[in-house]
Order: sequence, then structure tokens, then C-alpha cells
Amino acid sequence: MTILVTGANGQLGNEMRIISAAQEKDEYIFTDVAELDICDADAVEQMLSERHVDVIVNCAAYTNVNGAESNQEICDKINRVAPGILAEAAQKHGCRLLHTSTDYVFDGNHYLPYREDDTPCPTSVYGSTKLEGEKLVQALCPEAIIIRTAWLYSTFGNNFVKTMLKLGRERESLGVVFDQIGSPTYARDLAAAIDKVLHSEKWVPGIYHFTDEGVCSWYDFTLAIHQLAGIQCVVNPLHTSEYPTPVRRPPYSVLDKSKIKETFGVVVPHWYESLRDCIKKLISE
Repeated sequence: MTILVTGANGQLGNEMRIISAAQEKDEYIFTDVAELDICDADAVEQMLSERHVDVIVNCAAYTNVNGAESNQEICDKINRVAPGILAEAAQKHGCRLLHTSTDYVFDGNHYLPYREDDTPCPTSVYGSTKLEGEKLVQALCPEAIIIRTAWLYSTFGNNFVKTMLKLGRERESLGVVFDQIGSPTYARDLAAAIDKVLHSEKWVPGIYHFTDEGVCSWYDFTLAIHQLAGIQCVVNPLHTSEYPTPVRRPPYSVLDKSKIKETFGVVVPHWYESLRDCIKKLISE
């Protein structure tokens, strides 16, 4: 297969680069905005006209949740317009599309893990644009696969794990919210799941959920990060109301992964074990 990966310089895109090294029979085209502006329909058309592409994996997204509130235009272009452009081009050129999305399409008021057919209800610009991007993808490329994920981190880029490592080393104490619950997800595990889907004997379109197994709060996650890194820092639990942000964060972001496991045989690691692997890599760098 020839696989075009967009957003290749982000957390997930970089993990896809590592995964690709083991797939000797496949050709990967890794692009970020410098190589391919996916907000430019003409540029996408030119790419697909000049290169035979079997699958597009869209890892690109505007993920600054707070920043999205004051940068709505660029957020909308990347999270809504660009997926629509990719979907239309994929449909025209007969290639498959795998698009990544987010738990922020839900309001987080659930008390059971969200299933793919639960009704979305975003409460932020970020979540709204990602949901509209999903709708465009499904409308313009009905055979597309959409994978929603949550609480993504890796050794690449800026993320919660790196921030907590830095703050834990700099400060004697920290306050972290304990009333927001979710499943931390190592981007390498998501990349492995995408790879499993791409190389499955079947292609079953639709929406899927993927996070690592297990649940915790941001407070619990921080304690685990510090424990695994050997950091001595007092972590105090905070209510969300004590840590105001421009965006209402979903209090419950747990996603049900049954569908992707049953459809594609994806094996999902527990978040703590994956965090251990990531921190080992970060410490050894």
C-alpha cells in the first residue's frame, strides 16, 4: 500500500513514522503543512493526481483547546474544512480515508463509557469543529473510518506528561484536578491500532473509539507520572472550579473500545504500563 499521512510532525504522526519502519512492503508519504497544506483543495488534488495513494491517514488537527476559543477561524479550517477536502479528494480518487477525532465531541456528562452511537454534544469550539469535521468526512466519503481518542501523550511535542515532569522537578507542590475522569492514551498505542486497522483483511467504515485501557483522574495520572519518574513533589487534588479555564472540560471522557477490538482484533494496553514505557524513553533521552 501507499499511505499518505498528514499532520506527520505531531504526536500521532511521529509515532506513525516509527510504526512505518516495520512495514517494509508499504510506501509512506509523510506530510505536514510545509509539504501539503490540507486546507488547500488544489494542493490536495495535485498530490493525489501525481502520486498513487491507497489510504490517507489524517493525523492533523488544531488541538489547543483553550486557544481555539480565540482562534476560531484557523481551528475551523484545520478541524472541519480540511477533513472535508481530504474526504472529497479521497472519494474522487478512489482511496480510503482514516480520520482521527476526539472525546471532546461529547459534553462529558455521562456516567458510563461513551459508545460510538451516543449523541455528541460538544461544549467548546474545539469539540464543535471536530464534530463538524466528522460529519463532513462521513457525508463526502461514506467508506471512511473515524477513530476518536482522548488524553493523548507521547515523547513528541508538548503534552500533559511532559508538563507534569517539568513542573514536578521545578516545584515542591502542585495542584491538579481530581474530578475529571478519562483514559490516558500513549500515541504509540493509537498508531499501532491504526496500523492494525490499515492491515486488516477487512475495511469496515464508521466511527470507532480508541484509548488505552483503564481510567483515572488527572490527579491520579500526575501521581503515576511522578512515581514512575522518581519525582518527589506533593500533588494536591483540586476541584475543577478551583482551576478555571476558558473552556469547560468534559468531567467524564471514558470511551468504550469494544467496537474496534471486536471488529479489527485490536489489543489495548493498560494506560499505566504504556505510561511506564513512555517515561522510560523520556528519561533515557
